[in-house]
Amino acid sequence: MSTHTSIAIGSDHAGFEYKRRIIELLRSQGHDVRDLGPADASSTDYPDWGHAVAQAVSTGEATMGILICGTGIGMSIVANKHTGVRAAVCESVTAARLSRQHNDANVLCIGERLTGWEQALDIVSTFLSTKFDGGERHVRRVRKLER
Repeated sequence: MSTHTSIAIGSDHAGFEYKRRIIELLRSQGHDVRDLGPADASSTDYPDWGHAVAQAVSTGEATMGILICGTGIGMSIVANKHTGVRAAVCESVTAARLSRQHNDANVLCIGERLTGWEQALDIVSTFLSTKFDGGERHVRRVRKLER
């Protein structure tokens, strides 16, 4: 990852361990990472943290977001309710790459219960380092998402 990005990150209890480890890794790489919670692995409600991260991306406080829960699905549903947020659940490097290239996704959702740690690292790295392809067809489609 050559470019350093402002990243908001959050999880629920089922994604807390990956959140902690991803924050540590990204900060060691020089990224500006905002941990929006929770502070520990106590049982909590994923919408609270999904809304916080999506709001940071929606308002421009962060350029990218990462959300981790058990499956990534609940977080993506919450995040996609926010204007300008394009959240993608990614269980593979290919999905992470294509979500950025074709959909200009700006929030990555990962399921800690479904994705192994090494795979999660590769997904995060790919998501953050891949650029939107642009081009008339992709731009047209992303604009339709904004309506």
